[in-house]
Amino acid sequence: MFVSNPFSLLTEFLSPVVMQIYVVLMLLAVALGTLFDLRHKRSAEFFFWRRKQAEAAAQRRLGAAEIASLALRTVAIEVATSGEFCQWPRRLSHLLMSYGFAIYLVTTLAMVFIYPTAVQTPIALTALWNVGALMVLIGGSWFFFRLRVNVVHDGHSIFHLMRADLFIATLLASMACGLLWHFAQALQSGAAASLALFALYIFFSTLLFVSVPWSKFAHMFYKPMAAFQKRLEEANGASDLPRPAGGSNIRN
Repeated sequence: MFVSNPFSLLTEFLSPVVMQIYVVLMLLAVALGTLFDLRHKRSAEFFFWRRKQAEAAAQRRLGAAEIASLALRTVAIEVATSGEFCQWPRRLSHLLMSYGFAIYLVTTLAMVFIYPTAVQTPIALTALWNVGALMVLIGGSWFFFRLRVNVVHDGHSIFHLMRADLFIATLLASMACGLLWHFAQALQSGAAASLALFALYIFFSTLLFVSVPWSKFAHMFYKPMAAFQKRLEEANGASDLPRPAGGSNIRN
């Protein structure tokens, strides 16, 4: 299972071009969905308004070097280590999902576009695809079943779903079906079973990417922007929020 490229095995039924077009369409769906979300929720308008308000209220001007330093700190803390989460379980679950999904996405692109018909795909690539999906499943399942706010604090069933759960539910379903499809290929369990699991994998993956305007998918793009803006306001004196007792690090 860890040594075979599921997408090259798929070429027995589909042309590699089909999967390549599908991946491009999904990337476009995420881009267009994010733009629609920005327009519909007026998030971009709010960011621009907030930036102008902060510039007008700034007590000092920041130099290019200081702005670059704040940007690097945002990437290092809020993006790379999910530093906005104080509790380590939430931070660890998000890190598993974030890095797992990044590994899964990069390896998917490589296998679909670089090795679509390869007899021998690099083992490291196929292994990382499986590892990335497993990381998402572990981190996402931990979050879904144990850490969701409505489950932990409101006493709802773990299967009580709201629109806010659309992203995590479709993400977990997509990863699970993808791994099961690959497992069925490795077991050579038959074309019917393999194609059925592949169809489920495509269904949930499509739902994951086309539901951006209604899910929390776009939040992964907003959070770094908001964190960077908050750091700018704290540095130039424009922030109207009380400073954390433990220092200037941003926490939620």
